Amino acid sequence: MTRDEQHEHRGGEAHAGHAHGDHTGHEHAAHANHAGRGDHVARYRRLFWIMLVIAIPTIALSPMFALILGYPLPHDGIVPWISPVLGTVMYVWGGAPFLTGAWGELKARKPGMMLLIGLAITVAYFASLGASLGILDHHLDFWWELALLIVIMLLGHWIEMKSVMQASSALDALAALLPDEAERVVDAAGSADGPRTERVAPAELAAGDVVIVRPGGRVPADGEITEGTAALDESMITGESRAVERGPGEHVVAGTVATDTAIRVRVTAVGDDTALAGIQRLVAEAQSSSSRAQRLADTAAGWLFWFALGAGVATAIVWTLLGSPDDAVTRTITVLVIACPHALGLAIPLVVQIATERAAKGGVLITDRLALETMRTVDTILFDKTGTLTKGEPAVTEAAAADGFELDAVLALAAGAEADSEHPLAKAIVAEAERRGIRVPHASGFEASAAVGVTADVDGTRVRVGGPRLLADAGLAALPASTPWAEAGATVLHVLAGERVAGALALADEVRPESRDAVDALHALDRQVVMITGDAEPVARAVAADLGIDRVFAEVRPEDKAAKVRELQGEGRTVAMVGDGVNDAPALAQADVGIAIGAGTDVAIASAGVVLASSDPRSVVSVIELSRATYRKMLQNLWWAAGYNLVSVPLAAGVLAPVGFVLPMSVGAILMSLSTIVVALNAQLLRRLDLRPEASVRAVLGRAPVT
Repeated sequence: MTRDEQHEHRGGEAHAGHAHGDHTGHEHAAHANHAGRGDHVARYRRLFWIMLVIAIPTIALSPMFALILGYPLPHDGIVPWISPVLGTVMYVWGGAPFLTGAWGELKARKPGMMLLIGLAITVAYFASLGASLGILDHHLDFWWELALLIVIMLLGHWIEMKSVMQASSALDALAALLPDEAERVVDAAGSADGPRTERVAPAELAAGDVVIVRPGGRVPADGEITEGTAALDESMITGESRAVERGPGEHVVAGTVATDTAIRVRVTAVGDDTALAGIQRLVAEAQSSSSRAQRLADTAAGWLFWFALGAGVATAIVWTLLGSPDDAVTRTITVLVIACPHALGLAIPLVVQIATERAAKGGVLITDRLALETMRTVDTILFDKTGTLTKGEPAVTEAAAADGFELDAVLALAAGAEADSEHPLAKAIVAEAERRGIRVPHASGFEASAAVGVTADVDGTRVRVGGPRLLADAGLAALPASTPWAEAGATVLHVLAGERVAGALALADEVRPESRDAVDALHALDRQVVMITGDAEPVARAVAADLGIDRVFAEVRPEDKAAKVRELQGEGRTVAMVGDGVNDAPALAQADVGIAIGAGTDVAIASAGVVLASSDPRSVVSVIELSRATYRKMLQNLWWAAGYNLVSVPLAAGVLAPVGFVLPMSVGAILMSLSTIVVALNAQLLRRLDLRPEASVRAVLGRAPVT
């Protein structure tokens, strides 16, 4: 059997052969809600730029603005009507999203940012219109303030929408795991050329149908193998790092890959009944439950709405009782207009925007600002093992030589025999030989035997490399040194030279060197570190002991990962989940904060609020540090925005009128704009943060300061 005739396979160790190619779907339609979010962002962006253009002449030709800056405007012709006309356009068109949102908050009896903005622009519009028509005092000309308010609030909401919208859809990515077509058997007997088949969409399959899954192809539906044995790559679904051998009578799951040989599968579940569909439902449910969190700015805006409304009513009553109805109208309108600070609309979005930009330079991508806000309160970090704490690919971890053989010679023989193979274990053996500076000898006569191993002539010696079945067929005993390796969950391959056992190799998923620093830094931050994996208990325990992890969940099925997150949350813990596979998606969505490894799958990334662009787990520490700094800036900005109100509104209402001081409307408006500048400058200080993973870990462990 030559390399061209059959892919290599390892028996009890599931050493699957290289695939001819991954038959995945090419294009999948986007979900309507994802498109809706994109349209929402585009609408705010387009509206902002249009309103900005209209706002320039509206502000420049506003009499009050001209008075403040001290330049003259003509009092006749069309000039006095440019600001009223353009201001009306801005109120009706640019203010529409806020007015609609205000009406929604009013109906829901939950005042927030939209109602506060809606109140301010409505009062400013009608007061300005009254002033332009000569009905109200000409000092109530707020056209410039109305234009500025709408433009700044549109900018704030555009920034916010961009930070909230995710780059891709988790459900789309899950659907993409299914192949575009399935090869259904329609005539099992067939002709001399084999069974007759037809290509159909997976949605057309029904329970009882038999399908053929070719090498490298994806299983189109849940089912039972009726013919053939193959190594199934189930890592996308189960998280198990090694391919698993499946034979007749065993269950296979939609979306998994037959890596080496063709199999026939009798369909047992399709559509909503498949395991993949179950994961989709878990993701959707978890995402929907986590989307109800209240925004910090909305809470502040709700309080400020009642404060502004109460201050306005009190102002009207007091000045009317004092016998000054004109002053009552002027003071009340002024209070209601300046009660909506521009700074509040930018306080959080601007901080998040700068924080996300800064994070990106440190390899951290923020897709959900609520996740960023929550990360500072997380007390438990739940790491998926495969591909997160480990590299997700095998490496030679142990090697031993039998009596009469040198270790380097054993590795040379094994690497020579495996050199023509594309299998991950074969690549790991060759890589280990090269790492040790061992010359890989030329081999000939390569053969592979399914479920046994590979054979090749290396420097005149017949060399065989394989798992337990190879030893059984040869009637040889395993090397004693290999016993503890197998007990620890490693893949053990023996190397046979002629009819003798020359040595043994242990291969396992290699732990990332950065993982140790990450765990140490998280412990220094008083966070509990937990590991979850679909791998066997011995493998999980060995990795946990190596890294000093506090708690381990092993042999966890994909549908149970989200339940484990809920279990931790039920203990009163705030959980951040770090993962990279499809099986992690429900858990990422269920966690208080989902953190996806950027080298992982699209679905994991789409289900997370934070994405680590690299595979460095130390970036989790960077996210915590960023969350702390961001929260401080949010609070500072909110207090500044609210503090402006607490001081300026009473002064505008006339509380110091008895001593001869009333805050002029123009001064109040200028102070409002200055508060926006202060908020913007304060947010810029976040750019000083060094969020590189190594810098964050050094800072936490006290080895070096971070600038």
